[in-house]
Amino acid sequence: MASPSPYFLYLILLFLLPLYVVAQTYQKIELGSSLTAALNINSSWRSPSGDFAFGFQQIRAGEFLLAIWFDNIPEKIIIWSPTIDGEKLVEEGSKIQLSEDGQFRLTDARGEKVWDAQLTGSGNVLYAAMFDTGNFVLVSQDSNLWESFNQPTDTIVPTQIMKRDSNLVARYAEKNYSRGRFRFRMQGDGNLVFYVTSFLWDTVDLISRAYWASNTVNQGYQFVFNQSGYIYLADNNGSILYSFTSKETSSTNYYQRAILDYDGVLRHYVYPKTTNGTARNPMNWSMQRSEPSNICDIKETQGSGACGYNSYCSFGDDQRPKCSCPPG
Repeated sequence: MASPSPYFLYLILLFLLPLYVVAQTYQKIELGSSLTAALNINSSWRSPSGDFAFGFQQIRAGEFLLAIWFDNIPEKIIIWSPTIDGEKLVEEGSKIQLSEDGQFRLTDARGEKVWDAQLTGSGNVLYAAMFDTGNFVLVSQDSNLWESFNQPTDTIVPTQIMKRDSNLVARYAEKNYSRGRFRFRMQGDGNLVFYVTSFLWDTVDLISRAYWASNTVNQGYQFVFNQSGYIYLADNNGSILYSFTSKETSSTNYYQRAILDYDGVLRHYVYPKTTNGTARNPMNWSMQRSEPSNICDIKETQGSGACGYNSYCSFGDDQRPKCSCPPG
């Protein structure tokens, strides 16, 4: 029997290569898998590179947050957590499970449901996948039925897109992951808008006036954070209407994130992936850009201002607002 020609073998390898590459970009989680929140136990599913992990992160003694975070650096910065009204933290013994019938559900230590993924599309979940991009996905035969990139919390990362009618919601405080007062919304009418609410329990429909807007009604289509580190608002033809970043920052060399901070400012941060930090590129998160430039410019008529009612705002040297009570 004649041996296959080198050309034939080359075609086989060429055909198989994309499948192999795709297979290496995510960690597959089988039906029936689960994670349990437990002290001093690694309760997470990591992406193949280890850049990201999905699981339980301990926030306080005996209290955990279901989340996705940067896992290859000392500071495990969270980029996603589920949208839950009220307290997001769960106690030790809580569980996230991908059931045999494809349901993805968070339960507390008593087995009561806290949150579940709302699936879209048709078909059954075959497995879950933790991608090297930071996206966690529930996969069917033909499509993704749910993905964390489509349910952002307060952060977006490279390759993530905010489509119309999606928003970021700031946390209440730096270490309090409950909903805060600020919103960053890619509206259905194409306008990109920052809002501040009058009260913590306000919904998007009850929000007071905007404190920043792109003024792109009937033009804006999606807010993009691309692989090259550019963050911009585009129309439906891909043309840039507003650029949040002014220079390229390679995702090959830097971890990156854009977060709507608890003070209502959208900030772009980078962290070098190499271990030899310098004064110019220190081994920590450094801010590249922020919007708005001075959050204290928000007036009190705009949803109680940057600091809330009965307080005033001053802009600090660290580019963050300082909230103080008036004298008397």
